[in-house]
Amino acid sequence: MLQTDADAIAGATLESRAANAVLTVGLARTASEVEEAQRLRYEVFAQEMGAQLAGASNDGIDRDEFDAYCDHLLVRDRDSAKVVGTYRILPPHRSQLIGRLYSESEFDLARLAHLRPSLIEVGRSCVHPDYRTGAAILMLWAGLARYMRRGRYRHLIGCASAPLADGGMQAASLRDTLQYYLTDPEYRVFPRVPFPHERFGRASQPEMPPLIKGYLRLGARVCGEPAWDPDFNSADFLIWLSLDNLKPRYARHFELLAAHGEAVAA
Repeated sequence: MLQTDADAIAGATLESRAANAVLTVGLARTASEVEEAQRLRYEVFAQEMGAQLAGASNDGIDRDEFDAYCDHLLVRDRDSAKVVGTYRILPPHRSQLIGRLYSESEFDLARLAHLRPSLIEVGRSCVHPDYRTGAAILMLWAGLARYMRRGRYRHLIGCASAPLADGGMQAASLRDTLQYYLTDPEYRVFPRVPFPHERFGRASQPEMPPLIKGYLRLGARVCGEPAWDPDFNSADFLIWLSLDNLKPRYARHFELLAAHGEAVAA
């Protein structure tokens, strides 16, 4: 069942039968709500994944200089009021203020420069482990679709990560699979510290991370070879989703998600 909060920038609610919870999605409006997202990020990235977060504090908050320039999408359990999923979004006018995109620390993005006026960058996506049933990810996508529609943005980029906890075999296998989804050469980016995939064996049963799978189903493309992120101990792939290139089937799905964000609950 889909409903919405008309006052939320990206408001929608979804009943998740698997998690037996009603989830809502919207943008953080206060500093305390941003902090809720930062605490979830710390829990997932630092405590669960073991990432070395440069801006993390001793009080369990993941923060960096980009947070003040970003909008923060929150998925919340309506009954407990707990934030269970988050995405941060850097719109083009604020990337001009800070002077760069987050992904530029990992990639040379020169070939994407002409897209920037209508491009948002997303990152720090995470979901609480108790809510990884698909519903929370769907809500994040609904919020993103709503955000892009309202802002008239046509392009989205972001780093999608593959952890290296298994010694890099899954990431190396994923790199091979994603060769089939590369952009045309004129949209390629170049990692500043390439992930040395040739040094690793391949997983016997490779798995594609759900977030990357979702991007590809919509028609997203991978912009080149992955970068190595030592802080997060991951191989990062730069993903580009253009609304101009959505597959017809998923273009309708994307518009449906955005429309649900605009509907007013009866």
